[in-house]
Amino acid sequence: MAIKLEPLGDRVVVEPIVQDDMTKGGIILPDTAKEKPQEGKVVAVGPGKIGDDGKRIKLDVKNGDVVLYTKYGGTEIKIEGVELMILRESDILAKRVKKSK
Repeated sequence: MAIKLEPLGDRVVVEPIVQDDMTKGGIILPDTAKEKPQEGKVVAVGPGKIGDDGKRIKLDVKNGDVVLYTKYGGTEIKIEGVELMILRESDILAKRVKKSK
């Protein structure tokens, strides 16, 4: 996806990964029963915030990372029909690490 957003400071734009409509047992879940997504793919990152010493602190995530974020953190937006979240880096709890073989 070619996003036309440049987050500022320590903010990150994430495209939420929506859970399946069906459980492993085959039960179809209505939208009202679905949990709010807490996992997503990073599509844009800001330059980082400026520390007390005046130097910019680089973010720990980059474009393409799959991250887990707080359930009620960030701001939901919709651009060109795509649902996105704008989060502070502190709202990101972890990122997925690729398994090494």
